Amino acid sequence: MSDLEIWMVIILLTVATVIDRSAFWVVGHHINLPKRVQEALRYAPSCALAAIVVPDFFINDNQIVTSWHNPKLIAGVAASFFYLWKKDMLLTIIFGMSVFTLIRLYF
Repeated sequence: MSDLEIWMVIILLTVATVIDRSAFWVVGHHINLPKRVQEALRYAPSCALAAIVVPDFFINDNQIVTSWHNPKLIAGVAASFFYLWKKDMLLTIIFGMSVFTLIRLYF
């Protein structure tokens, strides 16, 4: 791709993003969503985060690894139990990353 094509793609994607995100401000108060849709949309961020994070636990070096030799999986399980115990997100992140680092150095 030439420099001109790259800049055109960047500009067009910027315009598309601005139009997409500003549409809710412009017509958002004119559209009423049904109550069931509003309730379902409450779970969208959690589902999106799970769809991004959970596959990362099982993929290691472009292969699916479900054994206990996967440091990401062990750290994720340990962090999940730690969160159920402490209910503190910042401590859970610190704990999970510490476990991941120690296990990665061990293996």
